[in-house]
Amino acid sequence: MHLLAGEAGRIEDGASAIDLDQPPGDIVFLSAADSELAALARAAAAHGGPTLRLANLARLTHPLSVDLYIEKTLRHARLIVVRMMGGAGYWPYGLERLRALARAGGPALVIVPGDAQWDTALEAFTTIDGEAARRLWRYLVEGGTRNIDHAFAFMAYLVGRGALPPAPEVLPRAGYYRPGRGPVAFRDLDLDSGRPVAAIVFYRALLDGASHAPIDALAEALQAEGIAALPIFVASLKDLESEGFLADAFERTPPASVLNTTFFAVSKLGAAHDGTVLDLPGKPVLQVILAGSSEEAWRAGSRGLLPRDLTMNVVLPEVDGRLITRAVSFKAEVAEGGFTATVYRPVADRVAFVAAQAAAWVRLAAKRPAERRVAIVLSNYPDRVGRIANGVGLDTPASAVRIAAAMAGAGYAVGDFPDSSAALMLLLTSAAAITSPRWGEVEPGEGESAKQGRRSPPAIGEGRAKAKPANATTLRPLTPCL
Repeated sequence: MHLLAGEAGRIEDGASAIDLDQPPGDIVFLSAADSELAALARAAAAHGGPTLRLANLARLTHPLSVDLYIEKTLRHARLIVVRMMGGAGYWPYGLERLRALARAGGPALVIVPGDAQWDTALEAFTTIDGEAARRLWRYLVEGGTRNIDHAFAFMAYLVGRGALPPAPEVLPRAGYYRPGRGPVAFRDLDLDSGRPVAAIVFYRALLDGASHAPIDALAEALQAEGIAALPIFVASLKDLESEGFLADAFERTPPASVLNTTFFAVSKLGAAHDGTVLDLPGKPVLQVILAGSSEEAWRAGSRGLLPRDLTMNVVLPEVDGRLITRAVSFKAEVAEGGFTATVYRPVADRVAFVAAQAAAWVRLAAKRPAERRVAIVLSNYPDRVGRIANGVGLDTPASAVRIAAAMAGAGYAVGDFPDSSAALMLLLTSAAAITSPRWGEVEPGEGESAKQGRRSPPAIGEGRAKAKPANATTLRPLTPCL
C-alpha cells in the first residue's frame, strides 16, 4: 500500500489511499458531482459566514483515505453533508464510519440522495430532523444559482450562523443554452437558418457549477465547420420533463446530428432496443466524452480513460447505440475565492476533431444512400487465418451478411456482396491465404476436413461469375493486422 498526498490540479482515480490534508471547517460537504461542489464553493465565497470544506467522494474510496479525512477534518466539523449517488452501497465504509462518528457525539450528519429520487434507506444515517434533510436535498436537486446560494445559507442556519432562507424554487429541468448568455428562450438562440443544425445535449449541473467551457468550445468549433450549434441542457435523459423538452425541441428544429455529453444509458441491458429520445431525429448520435481524470494523468498513463469513464461514457452509451467519439475535456482544479473547485477544461484539438467528425456525418447524411461509401470491418487476428471475423459467442459473418442485405434494401450499392456466411468466409479466407504464412496450421481439435481445407484454399472468386458489374464488391487481400 502507498499513500498519495492530495495535490491541487491532480485528479486521482481512487485506486490508492490519498491524504486530502484538508484543514477543519464548520461545514463539510461531500459529493460525487464536481459541478455541485464548484457551485457551493462560489456560494460560500459570496456568502461569508461559516467555513466550508468540499471533497469529491471519488477521492475517498480507499478506507485509509476515509480514516485520515475523519481524523484531520471531519471530526472537527459541526455539520457533515453527503450527497450519495447510487445508494448506501456505493460508499459503505465511509457511511458507517460517519454514522459512528455522529453517534459518538460528533458533528450533525445529513445523508441525502445524489439524484432526484428520495432514498429512504439513507434516512438511517441522518441525525437531523427528516424534514430539514429533505429541504436541503430539494435546494440541491432544483439547482440554479439562487437555490445553491440558499442551500449554503440553510447549512449555515443549521449550525446557528444565519437566518432561515426562502424555500427551494422549482426551476425548469431542461432548456436552451446560448454560450456567453446562459439559459435563453428559443427566440434568443439566433440560429443561422442557412446552416444544418447540430444539437449538443448536456447536464444542467454544468451550468450550476460554471463548468460549461467544453460546451462553449464545441459550439464554437461546430460554427467553424459551418454547422449551427443548438445547446440543450437537461437534468437527465431519464427525467420525464427533460425528455419531453428534447422531443419538442427536435420537432421544432430537426437537427442534422446529435452530440450527447450525458453519461450512462437510457436502455436496459438485455432488453429490446426501441430507441431513445436522442434517436427521434433519425440521425447519428455521437457520444462526446467529458473525462473525469486530469489531462496530465491521462497523458501520463498507459491505459487511457479511467474505468469509471469507460463505463459511463463508452460501455453504457453503446447500449443506446451511440457512436463513441473521444474525450474533449478533462478535470482541472482551480482556485475560486479561497476554495479549490474542479471544472471541465476543454482541449482545443480534441474539440476540433469531434466537430469535424460531426460535420462529416452531416455531409454523409446529405448524400443519397447509393453515393455513400461504407466499409464493413471484421476482426483479423494475425496468428491464425481461422480467426478471421471471430467473435466470442457471436456469428459475425452472419451479422455482416444481414447488415449488407439491410443496406441493399435501403438503397445502398452493395454490389454482389455474398448472400451467406459460407460464401463470405470463402472470399475472406481465400484472400487471407495469399498473405498468411500460417495457413496450413490447424487449430487444436479441428478435423481432417478442416485441415485439408486450410492446405488447399480455393482461388479468389472461384465458382463466381467472372464478369462483374461496375459496382461489384471487391475483396482485396490484406496483411493480417490488429
